[in-house]
Amino acid sequence: MHIVLFTRRGGRSRTVNLFSPLAIIAGVVAVLSVAGGLAVGGYQLGVYSASPDAFAIRDTVQTELQVQRQELAEFRQQAREHVDALALRLGEMQAHVIRLDALGERLAEMAHLDKNEFSFEQTPAQGGPESASGESIQIPDFLQSLEMLEQRLTDRAQKLSMLESTLMNRRLQAEVLPAGRPTTGGWISSFFGMRTDPFSGRPAHHDGIDVAGRIGSEVIAVASGVVTWAGPRYGYGNLVEINHGNGYVTRYAHNKDLVVEVGQTVKKGDVIAKMGTSGRSTGPHVHFEVLINGRQVDPVKFVRSAQR
Repeated sequence: MHIVLFTRRGGRSRTVNLFSPLAIIAGVVAVLSVAGGLAVGGYQLGVYSASPDAFAIRDTVQTELQVQRQELAEFRQQAREHVDALALRLGEMQAHVIRLDALGERLAEMAHLDKNEFSFEQTPAQGGPESASGESIQIPDFLQSLEMLEQRLTDRAQKLSMLESTLMNRRLQAEVLPAGRPTTGGWISSFFGMRTDPFSGRPAHHDGIDVAGRIGSEVIAVASGVVTWAGPRYGYGNLVEINHGNGYVTRYAHNKDLVVEVGQTVKKGDVIAKMGTSGRSTGPHVHFEVLINGRQVDPVKFVRSAQR
């Protein structure tokens, strides 16, 4: 296809072939230029038209961050308040420990324990600069205080356990160690040692003490133990023998009636017989003996030990 072009000067004409290579290239360049311009214009238009939404998103994110910061601050405040409350409770527990220390010291004094070997007042060495007043306790400090309190409670538990064991041993010793009179009344009518025999009139060794009283009055155990004899025995009349362990044995003779039997467990102060005059006796009384490892000893010191 040909196009004829006429100029104004001289009326000259020029023919252009639209299908020539040069014409085709020029057309393509023109089309690309227009398309490029439209693309750039569209991009710029898109950027400027999208900017208000981007700012809105930015504002939304900033608002959300502010809300999150506020919630975090409130959470920190609540956590601090909880820690302060726990610290107050910790202080109350420490006050209880101090009162337990005072009670433990009193018990140790009652048990007559040496303070150099057993003392509730001794605490682990500790120190350091004092924290500024008015500041909330910090988590590491709080956990350290809890650990120290736990160690202190463990120490007190061990000491109380040892004190309890000591007191129990002393109580058991007091229960099984003969102490006191074998009757609730009466008087000592004959002592331990050499005396004039009331039947032969000759010097003879008396292996116990005689406690005189009314016939039928109660005879009691001077310590806890197990009855190993309950019945007649030559020279003793109706006899009760109790084994208290650790080599201690007591005998109660010349009874009218027996209220215990062999194998029975008795406690200190239990009634074991009724006073009488059975056996080799001149009147109502109880012949009381204390044996240590099979050998008779003077019962008076055991009778008097209960009066101290």
